[in-house]
Amino acid sequence: MKTIASTSELRSSLAQHRREGKTIAFVPTMGNLHAGHIELVRNARNQADIVVVSIFVNPMQFGANEDLDNYPRTLTADKEKLFAEGTQYLFFPSAKEIYPGGMENQTRVSVPELADTLCGSSRPGHFTGVATVVSKLFNIVQPDQAFFGKKDFQQLAIIKKMVADLCIPVDVIGIDTARAKDGLALSSRNGYLNKQERQSAPLLQQQLQQCAEAISMGNTDFEVLEQQAREALTSAGFSPDYFQVCDAYTLHPPSTHSTELVIATAARLGSTRLIDNITVTLNPSQKHGHSH
Repeated sequence: MKTIASTSELRSSLAQHRREGKTIAFVPTMGNLHAGHIELVRNARNQADIVVVSIFVNPMQFGANEDLDNYPRTLTADKEKLFAEGTQYLFFPSAKEIYPGGMENQTRVSVPELADTLCGSSRPGHFTGVATVVSKLFNIVQPDQAFFGKKDFQQLAIIKKMVADLCIPVDVIGIDTARAKDGLALSSRNGYLNKQERQSAPLLQQQLQQCAEAISMGNTDFEVLEQQAREALTSAGFSPDYFQVCDAYTLHPPSTHSTELVIATAARLGSTRLIDNITVTLNPSQKHGHSH
């Protein structure tokens, strides 16, 4: 595995593979790799000849009071895991390499509509930071495919729309969320949870499942279901940021035309912000006239 910090060096290495007709798969990460990331790398390796993983804790997507400085950085362990999975290239750029003119003067990519709800409401500018850095990474690596986890459902939707809108020739592939045995979605931020919080954390997924089951059984009173879930989370010690039933394609409230729903939630447990989601496919007979 080669670790490369410079854009030009990575590009010339990959250009050589491309001339040989090799396919390239890309997994962008912020490091502190867990089994969820490794699942993405495995999928990438199954799909392509060359696997490129990037580790870059992107300052543009962190808000002023967010955990940029404390975000876990575990490069040595990350390298060992990637090497064990047969990754050929680790791209490990500095902020200077990605934002040579400073962040203030950087061209930004913002994806309207999808970025304004859910996490976008509580983390203004976050998804502009994500879309900007991912479009840059796509242009640096020029992969055939890129792999993302479905845990960040909104992020995946935004990247798919960005790629479509900007005609970026990358196939964006979403991979199911990796979970601990008790159902908690794997996340680098789980390391911030204390023992008691870690025991309560699986309730997030349980509430999503309960809500999904109610909808599958024909309950379309989404506001009531959302309210019940928020109350259950609050009484278990969470501070819910949102718990929302959305159309999976628009991320707006469901309409009579919705065929696929996503129930998405973010909540703080102690100082840790956790996110998760579940999708529900509606049967044609289940279409409803419920509107917000």
